[in-house]
Amino acid sequence: LQAMSGNEEDWLALKPQEPSPSQCCGSGCKPCIYDVYEKELAQWERAKAKQDKSLLMEKKEQSDNSELNPDTFTAFSISSVEQLTEDTYQYRFELPENSSLRLRLGQHIVLRGVVDGLEVQRAYTPISPGNAEGYFEVLIKCYEAGLMSQYIKTWKKGDVVYWRGPFGGFPYQPNQHGELLMLASGTGLAPMLPILQSITGDEEDETFVTLVGCFPTFDRIYLKPLLQDLARYWNVRIFYILSQEATLEKLPWSYQENTYTGHLDEGLLKTIVNSCQRKPFALICGSSAFNEDMKRYLTAAGIEENLWFVF
Repeated sequence: LQAMSGNEEDWLALKPQEPSPSQCCGSGCKPCIYDVYEKELAQWERAKAKQDKSLLMEKKEQSDNSELNPDTFTAFSISSVEQLTEDTYQYRFELPENSSLRLRLGQHIVLRGVVDGLEVQRAYTPISPGNAEGYFEVLIKCYEAGLMSQYIKTWKKGDVVYWRGPFGGFPYQPNQHGELLMLASGTGLAPMLPILQSITGDEEDETFVTLVGCFPTFDRIYLKPLLQDLARYWNVRIFYILSQEATLEKLPWSYQENTYTGHLDEGLLKTIVNSCQRKPFALICGSSAFNEDMKRYLTAAGIEENLWFVF
């Protein structure tokens, strides 16, 4: 009897834990963390019925081969940490021997963190080109009270972090739209960059792009050198909307003509839509409040719902 209860305890210790709501990133991933749990639970029940622990081994092996996988979290090592603004960081992760994440445009990956014994998951879109070899980069804003942020703030070079994916994405094809209007608030810039870089990197792709980046102040615009490089292409325009700058006088002259102070409101968005070469297809990424506002303003500017995509 004693042996039986000890065995039961062993099996209970191996039983997959049901995810808590904080672990679901809410991005509609396929498979979701709950799908993964159902699969692992079924695997555990099969193994327990046969009293064969080796049937649980397959999921352990997958996690260290640095191949991104939607079902299993994989370990990736941080190769550099760069602070971009007071609360935003750019993290670079190593990939083995010039391999690539092979992400489709705008796809996101899900990060797992453990804070005070609680597992949390969040979705982030890598900002590196999808075919970048040997590394990928993620832009992350840390929030004072955010659970995941507390975990991320401890990261340093050499640390190992767990990701799974990829999920989602914007099904972009070259020359599919005459013009893309990208409306990004803060780190909402992330999914726009791989799409923008794929357009500028493809001589056959003649899509016009108007990127509108909303930031609090000039100092808090991310990745200025990269954005300035992209703005030099004949088919790219970049506007900045700075909500906490009172005046443009202190800005470098090269920014003054394409920067506005205040908020991206209905009137300003209409002006930008009207300045596009063609009726644009809009991509939207920001807070849920920002996304809702943009959908309303686009509708008012005559852009129908089938002409936008929200990340």
